[in-house]
Amino acid sequence: MSLRRADALGGRAAIVGIGATEFSKDSGRSELKLAVEAVRAALDDAGLAPADVDGLVTFTMDTSPEITVAQACGIGELSFFSRVHYGGGAACATVQQAALAVAAGVADVVVCYRAFNERSGRRFGAGVRHREPSAEGVALGWALPFGLLTPASWVAMAAQRYLHTYGLTPEAFGHVAVTARRHAATNPAAYFHGRPISLADHAASRWIAEPLRLLDCCQETDGGQAVVVTGVERARTLRRPPAVITAAAQGAGRAQEQMTSYYRDDLTGLPEMGVVARQLWRNSGLAPADIDVGIVYDHFTPFVLMQLEEFGFCGPGEGAGFVAADALPLNTHGGQLGEAYLHGMNGIAEAVRQIRGTAVNQVPGARRALVTAGTGVPTSGLILGADG
Repeated sequence: MSLRRADALGGRAAIVGIGATEFSKDSGRSELKLAVEAVRAALDDAGLAPADVDGLVTFTMDTSPEITVAQACGIGELSFFSRVHYGGGAACATVQQAALAVAAGVADVVVCYRAFNERSGRRFGAGVRHREPSAEGVALGWALPFGLLTPASWVAMAAQRYLHTYGLTPEAFGHVAVTARRHAATNPAAYFHGRPISLADHAASRWIAEPLRLLDCCQETDGGQAVVVTGVERARTLRRPPAVITAAAQGAGRAQEQMTSYYRDDLTGLPEMGVVARQLWRNSGLAPADIDVGIVYDHFTPFVLMQLEEFGFCGPGEGAGFVAADALPLNTHGGQLGEAYLHGMNGIAEAVRQIRGTAVNQVPGARRALVTAGTGVPTSGLILGADG
């Protein structure tokens, strides 16, 4: 059962630096070099030096160990290092881990990073290849023999049920893709800068796994992204306005599997994100109406709709209309559909820019941003807010 009381983490740490490489389809350099570039850029943004860092957090699916990144960046001794499991579901949890370390006095400055050649190297979208035997693999074993071999095919099962239950057509998913690409079109850092799409473009894109089309699926990207977390008091003395970590949470639902939770009573929602949502609202004391911008993990368009519904921005089956109406500024950087697929870390950076007031597609007066991590797996989320 998920936590029933508010925790004590909110307001004790802040994101003070963000840094990234360019986003490309062929970086031409190692994943370690990408990580180092992103970490050093984030530290420079914060006005901090490598010697100030005493903690590092990354993902389990990462080829650049913390000690190697520390050595390559010129970082000295580490008092805290941590990894979070479940791919994109780990994104916001890396910041939660950093905030917990800072709040507990275990570390003073913690950098969270993610860097990979996910297009020119190992492509996660290619699905399952060789796997060592594991308990997690048992669940996949019930789906793989029937042809469900890729992330798109796993999501397609839930997406088909969602459309059937609410009497919708695949156009419902198109609104998410169109919104992301509209914002990417005006973002010079986005891979799809200058290339918006229409609902007709979405409908004309080829099937990947019905009811998902090409434009329902996030791109594959080479690149790196890092964020710097420290205590709020120190944050106020640094170069940039802090994005205060108002609330942070992780969540796994009942009968949770990695992308193949088909034996639940209902396939039209994302219970793991429901666990996160309840904690974020409880811990922050906020409600959907208090959020100024939503950075919602968009590896596949159907799961954006379900996340909005889990958070209570709209009712079940109403996500498409909510997005079509632009009821909430959504993925203003272009998301993973339009900017880059960095397992959600670039979304955290966009939320920081919105709080600072420096985003390319700035929401006027934005003071609170919701950020979510990957769904279909155990996941995480953040609410970031302006200081004061």
